[in-house]
Amino acid sequence: MRRFLLFLFTLLYVVPAFAQAKHPFTFEDMMSLKRVAEPVPSPDGKWVLFAAVDVDLAANTKTPHIWMVPTAGGQEREIIADQDAYRPRWSPDGKLFAFLSNKDGGSQVWVAEFDGKSGSVMAARQWTRIPTEASGEIWSPDGKNILFTSDVYPECEGAPAAEESCNAKKLQDHKQSKVQALVFDHLLYRHWNAYKNGKRTHIFITEAPESYVSREAQTTYRDLTPGDYDAPPFSLGGQDNYAFSPDGQEICYTSNHDKVEATSTNNNLWIVPVHVGADASSAQVLAQTRNITADNPASDSTPLYSPDGKYIAYRAQQRPGYESDRFRLMLYDRKTGENKSLTEFFDRWVGTFTWAPDSKSTYFTAEEFSNRVFVESPNVIWQILRGHDDDLSITSDGKTLLFTRMSLKAPNEIYWVDITHGKVAESLYSMQMYPHTPNAQVVLDTRTAAQLTHLNDPVLSQISMSPLESFWFPGAHGDKVQGFLVKPPNFDPSKKYPVKFLIHGGPQGAWGDDWSYRWNPELFAANGYVVVMINFHGSTGYGQKFIDAINGDWGGAPYEDLMKGLDYAEKTYPFIDKARECALGASYGGYMANWILGHTDRFKCIVSHDGTFNTTAAWGTTEELWFPEWELKGTPYTNRAMYDKWSPHLSATNFKTPTLVVHSQLDYRLDVSEGFQLFTTLQRLGVPSKMLYFPDEGHWVLKPQNSQLWWKTVNDWVDEWVKK
Repeated sequence: MRRFLLFLFTLLYVVPAFAQAKHPFTFEDMMSLKRVAEPVPSPDGKWVLFAAVDVDLAANTKTPHIWMVPTAGGQEREIIADQDAYRPRWSPDGKLFAFLSNKDGGSQVWVAEFDGKSGSVMAARQWTRIPTEASGEIWSPDGKNILFTSDVYPECEGAPAAEESCNAKKLQDHKQSKVQALVFDHLLYRHWNAYKNGKRTHIFITEAPESYVSREAQTTYRDLTPGDYDAPPFSLGGQDNYAFSPDGQEICYTSNHDKVEATSTNNNLWIVPVHVGADASSAQVLAQTRNITADNPASDSTPLYSPDGKYIAYRAQQRPGYESDRFRLMLYDRKTGENKSLTEFFDRWVGTFTWAPDSKSTYFTAEEFSNRVFVESPNVIWQILRGHDDDLSITSDGKTLLFTRMSLKAPNEIYWVDITHGKVAESLYSMQMYPHTPNAQVVLDTRTAAQLTHLNDPVLSQISMSPLESFWFPGAHGDKVQGFLVKPPNFDPSKKYPVKFLIHGGPQGAWGDDWSYRWNPELFAANGYVVVMINFHGSTGYGQKFIDAINGDWGGAPYEDLMKGLDYAEKTYPFIDKARECALGASYGGYMANWILGHTDRFKCIVSHDGTFNTTAAWGTTEELWFPEWELKGTPYTNRAMYDKWSPHLSATNFKTPTLVVHSQLDYRLDVSEGFQLFTTLQRLGVPSKMLYFPDEGHWVLKPQNSQLWWKTVNDWVDEWVKK
């Protein structure tokens, strides 16, 4: 009896202590998490390859390695750990896989020999040695070739050997020259965070090894997309903009051939035969290249052949010049040349997608308050998953769908779901929500997903986080608008908490149940704040009409939504201290922070990161001119009234709120001059202000130690004005 009482006493003591062992989320915790990439199932369906990035904060590095996990479940194993390695892609027979590595000083394609019985790598060696480096590799379905992309000088045309020699010489001359000046003769001379230096992204093809030991590394590469065009065009990630036909004899790729690319979103799909001849001239290659979406003046992208070879699925928009038009899932019939929409009556953006092995249906993601998974079949769209899911892939037997899943409380891990059976549980969307879907039915098919990888469980299990809470309120135009709230760890409802009011970018973006390493609501809440977020007019996931509402109304309905949403939160949640609130935003969120600065004094402080301050100046220094010219309905010379109406700098005489300005030198979406103008104005007006300037970052702060400084500076600024 005494032994039992002693055990009971010990249990009562230990369990509460264990429950309290969790600690608030820290920046160091976030940096210790592994960043899991897309799942790549083996041809036999037994194994899944994926890359995971390790962050070394002390060394200020991010290093990817390749991991493997059995599809049936089991322990993950790091199978290429002695070098950086990412983007694994299987050979058709599963005996080899290609990957990218910078081990030789630049990005090149490597090939690894894989033992399918033990699930281990036998050896790995470099396969390409192209001077202009290689990226985005894929294996041809017939196993004979490997395709990759490389940034080359378009004037270096001719036989493959001559092209390579020309590119190598130009690279060397540029490196050794004491003059680093550039000459431009067209727009889009720089993009995102880099100058193109006269180079274009082209697609190359090279022979693949028949086996690991069959031959030496390749030194001959054929350019399949010659000319002064990017093929594929610039992308921030997502699905590939090129693909092989199932027989390996043709590729389909995305390219924009409009004269003024800076004002054009007219990406088209082009097809070219793989075997155009080793000595074919650029003109001969282009003569065999065909545009299959020439009738659409808007964007066509991410082609993917059906397994039976009859079709090419892709995503398309309809309105030229509008990067946030609805993405439809399209189908190109290779025999008839007909293009048709598979989701015409589905009022949501189609994201990544993949074919079922039988070519009878496609699985795709679409944002519906989160990134959910759907299946398309004639006149019916089935929603099968309700998480924030992406990076879809199906095993060759068609039984298992693999994907990545994240949430507000956890970064990506790989999940799987059985897609061989299911039961229709209920009608998901009413006709009121989908007024334009009279010929399509959207239903919910019950599926339960299982987690396959658990790389981040050891870290996350020690962290105290709060769930994402949703609320709705009447916003601008009488529309229902959604907001979110995150409470701090160890929340006490009897206390009053200060508020961090986060404003998302885009503006066609959204807050939701997803993870971020740059603007993480859980980390913002961790030091004792309630975090409030509003999906204002212009946010994605609520239909195209709601998205379009922000066009030409940047400081109108979105601002009204933000103020009404915060008003609602203050009245609804008694633990919010409305006298201690700070507004923080980046990109469009930075613009809105600047707009708020001139239109209300309700906040104790503001953080403006990479925001537009002067709309006319921002137009003259940005690279993607289609964006401001659509959003503000013209140029400053054709519609100056619109630019002036929504320019924060014209309200500068109202600026009073203490403001932290953050901007980076390599931000070419919103030039650093916007941040300098804002900081200069604040200083001359005598408004308490500080500027955090990064000479080596772009629109996003990505380097680990820079990110650490960003979080510390931002949180210290908020604490200084809100907690004192």
